[in-house]
Amino acid sequence: MTQADPSSISAPLVLQVEPHEGGARLDAWLCTRIEEMSRTRATEHIAQGHVRLLRGPPGAKIKPSLQIHRTMTFEIALQPRPQMSAEPEEIPLRVVYEDDDVLVIDKPPGLVVHPAAGHESGTLVNALLHHAPQVQGLGDEVRPGLVHRIDKDTSGLMVVTKNERAMRRLAADFAAHRLERRYAAIALGQLSQDELTVTTLHGRHATDRKRFSGRVREGKAAVTHLTVLARSPLTTLVVATLETGRTHQIRMHLAELGHPLAGDALYGGVRPHQKTERTAADLPWLKRIDRQALHAYALGFRHPRTGELMRFELDWPEDLREVAHGLYGDACRLPSLSEPVHGQPPPLA
Repeated sequence: MTQADPSSISAPLVLQVEPHEGGARLDAWLCTRIEEMSRTRATEHIAQGHVRLLRGPPGAKIKPSLQIHRTMTFEIALQPRPQMSAEPEEIPLRVVYEDDDVLVIDKPPGLVVHPAAGHESGTLVNALLHHAPQVQGLGDEVRPGLVHRIDKDTSGLMVVTKNERAMRRLAADFAAHRLERRYAAIALGQLSQDELTVTTLHGRHATDRKRFSGRVREGKAAVTHLTVLARSPLTTLVVATLETGRTHQIRMHLAELGHPLAGDALYGGVRPHQKTERTAADLPWLKRIDRQALHAYALGFRHPRTGELMRFELDWPEDLREVAHGLYGDACRLPSLSEPVHGQPPPLA
């Protein structure tokens, strides 16, 4: 995949269609060949004349649906992305802990973390700028103070930094995996192993740009450790411990194991189940899950100023609490950071 700086105009890219790529749509092919190129941006580049056919059938009409083949070579003049900024908004935050350096919050499901196309306002960052104005200008323009993120429909713990020193130190700890992160997940089907480590590459899905896949030829490593806590006829309750923190990593890995998160429509976690004597008890609970059943329930890190070990844990969020109890009874209790699980990193203490 070609890397390019999408924020500024650079020299045109010249890309030749590889033999195995023939038959794809032009817009989809551009997404697979240019890092960070979305389907929407590819369509815009084509419509605005920034994609030219250098070699191929004469008179071929350059349009998003053009079927490419190996005789074709294209020139793409990458255009800068529109500049985006975030403004303070009075949005309530669930603050778990706060001092002059860090802010730990309990992010509710449905809240987008930072502004992006389609979500220019109403995000966690907009709320942060109102709650802690000093984060303005700290790092990225639309991600001030952020050293990690969780998906819109994932609930749970996030830490935000409030000054340059804290951001630099915590960002380094995240990059070096010097922290503790655990997620509670309700997956469809029954995982056969009680403990499992999933190691794959991580990259954009070949045909769906909203998804990620471990079945790619090039990409960064993605490692997830899974511990089964309980099983019901249709589901498995899992604790996922991250060794790496790629986008959609847990969602991707469970889906490619054949056990997508319950409620995760993007990765196949919404599906019909036949009502039988065996499955009847699970079905009402599954119907109550209206987002991916993933909760970042535990987070541990060293305080960037004092070095003190900071550990935070949450119970199930309101929308999943009754579901978890209904499916697993008392077995839905989430193990604390002091209780070992598979793949747990060396303790920070």
